[in-house]
Amino acid sequence: MMEALKPYAEYKESGVSWLGNVPEHWIKGPGFAAFREKQVKNTGMREKTVLSLSYGKIIVKPLEKLHGLVPESFETYQIVEPGDIIIRSTDLQNDWKSLRVGLVRDQGIITSAYICFKTTDMLIPEYGYLLLHALDLMKIFYGLGSGLRQNLSFIDFKRMLIFVPPIPEQSAIIQYLGTQDRRINHLIHTKRRLIELLNEQKQAIIHQAVTRGLDPNVKLKPSGIEWLGDVPEHWDSNAVKRNYMIQLGKMLQNQSNEPNDVEVPYLKAQHIQWFSVRTTNAPKMWANPREIEQFGIRRGDLLVCEGGEGGRCCLVGDVEPGHIIQNALHRVRPMNHSRNEYLQYVMSAVSTTGWFEAINNKATIAHFTKEKFGSLRIPFPPRPEQAVIVEYLDNSFAEIDIIIDRAHREIALLREYRIRLISDVVTGKLDVRSVELPALGETETLEDKDIDEDTEAEDLTDTEEDANDD
Repeated sequence: MMEALKPYAEYKESGVSWLGNVPEHWIKGPGFAAFREKQVKNTGMREKTVLSLSYGKIIVKPLEKLHGLVPESFETYQIVEPGDIIIRSTDLQNDWKSLRVGLVRDQGIITSAYICFKTTDMLIPEYGYLLLHALDLMKIFYGLGSGLRQNLSFIDFKRMLIFVPPIPEQSAIIQYLGTQDRRINHLIHTKRRLIELLNEQKQAIIHQAVTRGLDPNVKLKPSGIEWLGDVPEHWDSNAVKRNYMIQLGKMLQNQSNEPNDVEVPYLKAQHIQWFSVRTTNAPKMWANPREIEQFGIRRGDLLVCEGGEGGRCCLVGDVEPGHIIQNALHRVRPMNHSRNEYLQYVMSAVSTTGWFEAINNKATIAHFTKEKFGSLRIPFPPRPEQAVIVEYLDNSFAEIDIIIDRAHREIALLREYRIRLISDVVTGKLDVRSVELPALGETETLEDKDIDEDTEAEDLTDTEEDANDD
């Protein structure tokens, strides 16, 4: 149970429009009274100690996730120590990079994309992190910064008015929010585990249906396909290109090259997830009418990732005319009485076998080329049986997908609650001083897997696929 918190007994005007009233006893001061910018030049640390901020969590950046961009020298990096606070200073306009504040727990080095703060005696480091984290969650940073890309610097924080509770109260706030954060993470972890189990159940059903069919008594024969094994004896096993037309997308064109070029929306790998495609707010590139026809998409097309997670795919639903695909995607259309709906389920089954990873080149960025895709051998039931399998799978997943969607919504609500709670407590809207916290060991001790496993993956996926796309 989350405790019902009450406001403080007495408040005063803060004089800050976005902050409103603050507790009467909180101390007012400029940012430089609580924070100092810290710059310690690197003197020899190398890539194994590079720290990266990913959605509020600081991690050591593995070499393979630097995408081969290891610098010749790390002398321009700066050293950070436990208790330091780092802020991603670039690209304020990119909302997906929210949660740009992190608390350092291990010594390491950071790039010039970050600024490092050290707290004064006025703040406990953990509270200093919570204060800046709350400002980030409330989008206050978005009004700061300079230049075209709105880059932050310490100057943006020096004169900012802040209100700080006494040290004992800071400690109470740290303990309370830490306890609630662990509770919320436990709930999120439980719901994510439910989603994982349901998706595993779906994958088992898909694999059985597209490799063995729906008749448990059907006679089988060797398929001759390494990842597949035996298949019903009346099925064929052919390369994808025998039954589907594959079109790789257009290379990114950032300017007009011909008089009849026009700007059109395009999709790339990060728009495609398994069984889900995003077409809203698509970026634009230049293309001529012939290319719009060649690379265009329509309802029923199957879009398959060439880069990033090669093989990941989804059917196109309703889409506005004029959308095309970039060369990080393949567009698939059926021939010879085949069905894209069936191929989508087969590709999902293949993804669980590790076969895509085996045939893609992972030295830098994976590439599921047209040649690899077209040569992929898969089972082909007769078209009427493909339709029956697709209908069976669609119906089987209807109720499961409702439960999964509900769990995702509940996770979103828990995240929203966490944001609101942090903002309200750190800005003095709610008083936690009288809350009795459970003794150590009586609350959950799970790490924040919600962010580490979920949003970090999104961050890295975007980075890899954008590098490949552009």
